[in-house]
Amino acid sequence: MAFGKWIGGYLGWSAFGPLGGILGFVAGALFDVVTGGNGEAMRLTDEQLQQGDRNSFFISMLVLSAYIVKADGKVMHSEMELVRGMLRQNFGEDAAQQGDQMMRRFFEEQDRQGVAYRLKIQQVCQQIASHVDYSGRLQLLNFLVMIAQADGRVDQVEVGALKEVAQWMQMSPQEVDAMLHLEGDSLEDAYKVLGVSPDATDEELRKTYRRLALEHHPDRVAKLGDDVRRAAEKKFQEINAAKDRIWKARGL
Repeated sequence: MAFGKWIGGYLGWSAFGPLGGILGFVAGALFDVVTGGNGEAMRLTDEQLQQGDRNSFFISMLVLSAYIVKADGKVMHSEMELVRGMLRQNFGEDAAQQGDQMMRRFFEEQDRQGVAYRLKIQQVCQQIASHVDYSGRLQLLNFLVMIAQADGRVDQVEVGALKEVAQWMQMSPQEVDAMLHLEGDSLEDAYKVLGVSPDATDEELRKTYRRLALEHHPDRVAKLGDDVRRAAEKKFQEINAAKDRIWKARGL
């Protein structure tokens, strides 16, 4: 699948804004095709509009992934391959190759613009926050955490970048801490997954778990595709496993 179709779906999701601008420097020719060459968005079919949420999710993932990958100043093969694998699984080999090229252009633009590029990413995150519901943003952040973990370690500078992206998307930075401990099997990890203190009351724990179960339920992101739903199911299971460890320790 060519990126023109991605951007076509994206146009049904947003009236350009910062995300459209940041895509512009790598997708000029495709942009002309989608807009009919006159800078005005063409009327989209129902099918394009239906795909808009899913396409926009992956476009957002691509833009923010490049920011996270480059956060520590190094571009790791393992991190790039994880992104390519996601694109390959969802859109085919051509999209994986095009996505790789786009990310490398993002890296170049980040080097060229410096601090100004960080401001654009902040604006992109704010645009995402206004168009994507909280459950969708949780899954987007989860993918970014997975990318940061792909090389086997997460530097503090990467943690800082993840937390600022979370805040820019109007999410709590503690969501990052919880995601970084999802696969831990200690009681301490379990409390961090739920985002509560070991001193929390039983009622506070139950209330927090009910909220997390609602926010992370796979059905809430089903429209984003089977792969995103599967990732949500895995995370939902890990949250339940953390809850079970705490409940067992407390005799609940």
